[in-house]
Amino acid sequence: MAEGFVLIRTIADFENWWNNETKATRKILGALTDASLSQSVAKDHRTLGRMAWHIIQTMGEMPTRLGMKIDAPDEHAPVPTSAVAIQQAYDKAATSLLATIRKNWKDETLLQEDDMYGSMWTRSFTLFVLIGHEVHHRGQMTVLMRQAGLKIPGIYGPSLEEWGSYGMPAPAV
Repeated sequence: MAEGFVLIRTIADFENWWNNETKATRKILGALTDASLSQSVAKDHRTLGRMAWHIIQTMGEMPTRLGMKIDAPDEHAPVPTSAVAIQQAYDKAATSLLATIRKNWKDETLLQEDDMYGSMWTRSFTLFVLIGHEVHHRGQMTVLMRQAGLKIPGIYGPSLEEWGSYGMPAPAV
């Protein structure tokens, strides 16, 4: 797949990146309400709840292809109707994933290749894709959150609602 592409060279690299991104995702999930979970961009698209649930399910599905067992909901488990239940499932899966990698892999393990979806990926690249997958869907979630009338927490900088706390006017739209 992406030969020579290695951003995650050590388990510590992954742990640092994972901890930063899961902190960001927890901020997003913490802003959800039960009522917002049914928000979608259009009738035939994923809802906000389904998007969040998909992130969590993928934390179990991808590592399973590598022989790992992560404490995450099965990919066919129904979406909860409670934002708190989604947050709790996320916390459990994210913690389980990191603990399982720490316990079973070493830095050298990251260079091992596995068949992932019909291509050979290094484990380093698989972890990169797992993080990228979460970031991608987290971004989609913020659009749905805005449509649902929720306040968006800043992730890589202030959100529209947060500029004032920095003593600055929000950017012009």
